[in-house]
Amino acid sequence: MFRFDLHVHTEHSPCSRLETREILRNARRMGLDGVCITDHDTMAARREVVEGLQDDGLCVVIGMEYTTPEGDFLLFGPFEDLPPGLPAQALLRLVAQVDGAAVAAHPFRRGRGVAEALVRGGLCRVVEGRNGRNTPEEDAAVRPWAEAYGVGLAGGSDAHALHELGRVVTGFHQPVRNRDDLVAQLNRGRFLPLVLHRPVVFPAGPAPRPVHSNLNI
Repeated sequence: MFRFDLHVHTEHSPCSRLETREILRNARRMGLDGVCITDHDTMAARREVVEGLQDDGLCVVIGMEYTTPEGDFLLFGPFEDLPPGLPAQALLRLVAQVDGAAVAAHPFRRGRGVAEALVRGGLCRVVEGRNGRNTPEEDAAVRPWAEAYGVGLAGGSDAHALHELGRVVTGFHQPVRNRDDLVAQLNRGRFLPLVLHRPVVFPAGPAPRPVHSNLNI
């Protein structure tokens, strides 16, 4: 099983203090085979590290966590010049057109959820089933989507500091050595979420509810 942390923020995200060099220095000894750097609406980490296998065998992929009015999405593909502020429907159709991959991030997080219509309509085929910063209730709320709509469940730490890195990951049955491998595995649904360490829990208030939307899909 290849262990990838699909959701990691660096100092290129205003909410994070984690440096790219810290990730590269520590990821392997923390039990990771790969790390996806997914800063908010930017792929600026590409200036600091070359994607693919590093000298120690760690696979690094640069994606982004893209913000839409209907929720946040982890994107993997050729999105360096993606304009900001696209609605989710347009974003997900673009991802499919360029053979990229998208993962709905923390779909039941209070104030940051993902519209259920996107999943029900088949535009979004992968969601975070476990997130290192979710409450247990937020993670549990995703399971009915998997049962009802057949979406794949991925995992990521949502790390903003080194001690959070690798707490929750995605396990792949086949090797992932570069971005193309990652995209292919995500789109084929060959993965599962894994909890490697006790997650950091950030209370989110009342029990989570799905985002209601008037999307016509």
